[in-house]
Amino acid sequence: MIAHPHTWQCSLELEALPHRIGQIRRIVSAKLRYWNLHPLIDATLLGITELLANVHHHAHTDKRCSVEIVFSRGRLTVSVTDNDLRPPRLGSPMEPLATSGRGLAIVAALSESWGTLPSSNGDGKVVWFTLCAPAGPPATAPAAVAVPMPAAVTIKPRKTRPQAIAVSLA
Repeated sequence: MIAHPHTWQCSLELEALPHRIGQIRRIVSAKLRYWNLHPLIDATLLGITELLANVHHHAHTDKRCSVEIVFSRGRLTVSVTDNDLRPPRLGSPMEPLATSGRGLAIVAALSESWGTLPSSNGDGKVVWFTLCAPAGPPATAPAAVAVPMPAAVTIKPRKTRPQAIAVSLA
C-alpha cells in the first residue's frame, strides 16, 4: 500500500445525463493521473459510470448529484450523492443474462468495500466504494528528454510555375 502523508480530494457537481457522465469520467481520469494513481483509473471509471447510470435511470425527476473522490492512507474512496431517498438494490447474480440491474454487483466485484448511507442533509443517499492503491511507491512522471535542435535552420522557398486552373460554371 502506498504510504502518503497527504489527503487528496476532488468534488464535482453534475446532472446525471449520458453526455455529462463522459465528461466526469475524463475529469476523474485526469485527476487520478495527476495524483499518480494510474493503476486505479479503470476500476474507478467503471464504478463511477455504474453509479451515475443508476442515478440517471432510477432517480425520479431530480438527476442532480455529486461525485467525490478522496485519496488518503493508500485508499481511494469514491462516492456519488443523489437526491433520491430510495436505497439502491443489488441485482441478483441468478440472472446472468439480464441486460440491466448489474451496476451495484459490478461495483461490489471491483471494489475492496462499498456501501450506502443517508446523505448529510437527509434528502438523499450516498453510494460509495473504496479501492486500495497497489503496493510500492507511486508512479512518477517520466523525465523530460532533451532533443538536440540544430543551431540554425534555413528554409528555401520552392520555385514553382503557375499552373492553369480550369473552372466550370455549368
